Amino acid sequence: MTTADAICAIVPPYVLDRLAEAGHEPAVHSLALDAAHRAARLVPPPPVTGAPGLDRVIHDSGHGQRLPGRTVRTEGQRASADASVNHAYDGLGATFALYADVFGRHSIDDRNLRLDASVHYGRNYDNAFWNGHQMVFGDGDNVVFGDFTACVDVIGHELTHGVTQFTAGLDYQDQPGALNESVSDVFGSLVKQYALRQGAADADWLIGAGLLAPGVQGVALRSMKAPGTAYDDPRLGKDPQPAHMRDYVDTSQDNGGVHINSGIPNHAFYLLATALGGPAWERAGRIWYDALTGGALAADADFIAFARATVAAAQARFPDDRSVADTVTASWAQVGVSPG
Repeated sequence: MTTADAICAIVPPYVLDRLAEAGHEPAVHSLALDAAHRAARLVPPPPVTGAPGLDRVIHDSGHGQRLPGRTVRTEGQRASADASVNHAYDGLGATFALYADVFGRHSIDDRNLRLDASVHYGRNYDNAFWNGHQMVFGDGDNVVFGDFTACVDVIGHELTHGVTQFTAGLDYQDQPGALNESVSDVFGSLVKQYALRQGAADADWLIGAGLLAPGVQGVALRSMKAPGTAYDDPRLGKDPQPAHMRDYVDTSQDNGGVHINSGIPNHAFYLLATALGGPAWERAGRIWYDALTGGALAADADFIAFARATVAAAQARFPDDRSVADTVTASWAQVGVSPG
């Protein structure tokens, strides 16, 4: 299954499964919608190419399930009275800025793709996803999850699934799928760090900080700094992410654990970024971007193949400083992956 064929949602299915088993009705509803999205396998409409530069269109689904919904804000229009509309608009802009300013990319597809997003999808819908064409945001249930437009790293994460779709096309299954999810976490975090102008040492390295509702025992959906520690809550369970290959989870759920085992490459990137120091987008981010977009990465790449691609990217990007590639190799080794 490729990224374009999958519904790449920010909340893992095993989290919603646990909530549904406990009788949490919004989770039951959200799982049903997610299953319908996957079963439909609809071919998305062709991407809309916008004018050169940033081009955003925000739609309002009005708590229905028909996409994209009513257009409520377009590029350059003043802020809406609806905070979700503005958060989505700003998050699309922050993601565009990272890719354009740092990597010279012309929108998600590098061909001036217009950035479309729909807010207020469904009722109490506990997720946000990229459907191969646009972003879709639920409002959350305000019991376990809040508004999914409120976290810029969530927006960056989902739009990066589009970048992967248009570049390496990593299969959404097993280790390639975990890399797919990890790449989205990496660049989602970089979107947030770039917007805040944070160095690697100052970033929280959390994905979805602020998304969990008050009373939930946790800080985010995932932690790149310390996988497995983002939450430990009676309703959500304990964060299952490993940080090392010795704890790799073999499972048939979640497309082979794509949201679980992504903790391993996530942690490798965190180790690299903090070891190199400074803004993470300047060196670590460029290495990951080059590996993803360089054309040499197969869609079925496993962790070792991706690690090798990042070492090669570091050697090519920083030929006069061998220590950078050595640090990439050492960061993968610390999570039990040997680029050989």
